[in-house]
Amino acid sequence: MIMKYNFDEVVDRKGTYSCKLDQMPEGAPSDALSVWVADMDFACAEPIIRALHERIDRKIFGYTIYDNEDLKHAVTGWFKRRYDWEVAKEDVFFSPGVVPALAFLLQALTNEGDGIIIQRPVYYPFTNKINGNNRKIFNSSLIYENGDYRMDYEDLEKKFADEAVKGMILCSPHNPVGRVWTVEELGRLVEIAKKYGKWIISDEIHMDLTRKGVVHTPLLKVAPEYADHIVVCTAPSKTFNLAGMQLSNIVIPNKEWQKKWLGVIDDAFSVSMANPFGIAATIAAYNEGEEWLDQLRDYLDENIRFVKEFVKEQLPKASVTAVEGTYLIWLDLNGYESDPKKLEKLMQETARIAFDEGYIFGEEGNGFERINAAMPKRNVEDCMNRIKKALDTLN
Repeated sequence: MIMKYNFDEVVDRKGTYSCKLDQMPEGAPSDALSVWVADMDFACAEPIIRALHERIDRKIFGYTIYDNEDLKHAVTGWFKRRYDWEVAKEDVFFSPGVVPALAFLLQALTNEGDGIIIQRPVYYPFTNKINGNNRKIFNSSLIYENGDYRMDYEDLEKKFADEAVKGMILCSPHNPVGRVWTVEELGRLVEIAKKYGKWIISDEIHMDLTRKGVVHTPLLKVAPEYADHIVVCTAPSKTFNLAGMQLSNIVIPNKEWQKKWLGVIDDAFSVSMANPFGIAATIAAYNEGEEWLDQLRDYLDENIRFVKEFVKEQLPKASVTAVEGTYLIWLDLNGYESDPKKLEKLMQETARIAFDEGYIFGEEGNGFERINAAMPKRNVEDCMNRIKKALDTLN
């Protein structure tokens, strides 16, 4: 029997030490509508909750092995069922998150001063981790044209050709612009990297959250012949709202890189062991969570459809990108206010909304707001009405 999930339910998160609610962006009022950090305001799938209760009932929560058959079977089984992607269990490695994984990989594969390509506007921890590890950013801005984004392959080739550049961090699907790169787009990117012998780390944390009918293709499936130069970072965290479990699954086919990875996370930092709840939740999510995910995607599609129609009808000087993947809406408000600080002030003080402001994703994001649409429909409606009322004060 298929369980019907209620995504309209407003879950009380007070008292849970929620980053999203209790750690607002600087300047945001404490009572602001929180649509900033990318976690969902939906209850987790029942099989996950049940698995966690069962694990708690075992009463002991000691050191727990990540490299176990049940977990690896669940992870690789998910890849095979959802993407027809064959991944060897021995190529899957633990990280406490995708962002930590990026830092670990920079430590393993590069030296201080080495160049890394990113594509702004892009998830801001890419910038933070490169700078924080004393590496150099080579930005190849996405081309924004007719309300959507594409890669600048001519510029990418120039960047890859630079001897200082060692590789690229790719966002796929792209956060915040919502693009799900096609096989052809990814294939062209790999061909350029291959031409210059450079690696690609592909952050695919939003891979499961495409619109119905839109297909995500893992980079390693696009270019298996170049597998020794590719790492794919995945996690159940965005898909199943499990970010606090701090468990990600990093696919590293290159055997020498596997040794370097373990040298960093185990020998250098001793963070190679997952917590028991993360393991229990991940196994349940990947083995029993597909019904919940399919219903979630339907609900997200409707939320995103509502926002697009609202913008079209109520905000004629604004636009929204295609949002092929993620649950994040990239709203272009440059037609109303292009100064990023003035826009931030308007949204925080007049609309009383806490956003991840567009400018934090790079100057290419000036005049944009990123809306987290993974919340009950009434909250999405409230968010859009607040935005409109605030923008109306500019007239």
